[in-house]
Amino acid sequence: MAALMEVLEFLDDSGSVMVKRLPDNGPAEIKWGAQLTVRESQEAVFFRDGQIVDIFTTGRHLLETKNIPGIGKWVTSFAYGPNSPFRAEVYFVNKKLFTNLKWGTAEPILFRDSELKMVRLRSFGISSIQITDSRKFVNEIVGTMGLYRDENIADYLKNIIVSKLTTIIGATIKTVLEMPVSFQEIGEATKLAIKDDFEKIGVSLHDFYVNSISVPDEVQKMVDERSRMSAVGNMDEFMKYKMAMSIEDSAQNPNGTGGQAMSSGLGLGMGFMMPQMVQQAMASMSGQTVQPQPVPSGESAIEKLKELKGLLDLGILTQAEFEQKKAKLLEQI
Repeated sequence: MAALMEVLEFLDDSGSVMVKRLPDNGPAEIKWGAQLTVRESQEAVFFRDGQIVDIFTTGRHLLETKNIPGIGKWVTSFAYGPNSPFRAEVYFVNKKLFTNLKWGTAEPILFRDSELKMVRLRSFGISSIQITDSRKFVNEIVGTMGLYRDENIADYLKNIIVSKLTTIIGATIKTVLEMPVSFQEIGEATKLAIKDDFEKIGVSLHDFYVNSISVPDEVQKMVDERSRMSAVGNMDEFMKYKMAMSIEDSAQNPNGTGGQAMSSGLGLGMGFMMPQMVQQAMASMSGQTVQPQPVPSGESAIEKLKELKGLLDLGILTQAEFEQKKAKLLEQI
């Protein structure tokens, strides 16, 4: 004679089980008057003959006629006497908050950027969900599975999120340069857009966050380059600053190679540039505007090249800056 189930309860030590079926192998013999214990964070969906008979909430329940009106007591005194069994199954639904559910784009999202043209984006974040409708969740998602964890639903939820996120990013920002200040706006819009889709399967969305929206490495280099250009600002002022810092470093180390080179080459480079720098500085203090000096031509352009070479040797100009200015001077010859 098969053993009858007299106590039905479920405890989840992992914290990841959303739904657990008892008995494990489907409908089994449950003793009439068996005890069903439901914790505060649970609901128990009671099935018999493939249909939901009742949903039990928090408390201790005796499985008998007054608690399950849909089940008539079948007594077979020959086999069991007054403790006749009935075949049924119970799905314990965990109604706690499932947090830190990660989502992300499996494939890059193609985005039309107003400044960088077509860009591929990847996005990642987290969400928190809770089962609010046990009947709907068991029927729509779990089906006949004996054990259902939060990881089982992850891919399904990711597909919903990414499908909505693609549209929202296109409607919210025009260029990836605006993304850092738009994360919260994108997250709130996406949460609102996926809310109904989650509720259709008996799940509510508590939290939704966009942690990152990233671009390919080559696009990131373009963004970094643009940031550096913006940080430099006025190129003439930047060059004056670099020269002043080089002079200061050489002054602090007069016996070093740099100090000796500066001493020997000061007349070469600074003799040409310092008067104009002083004039511009004095004009800035008095509020006047100084017209830039015309670029020399002919033989004076060659002298200018020599002076620029001296600045290059002193480390005041970089090779790239030297080549750029050299090309402009050669046009005058």
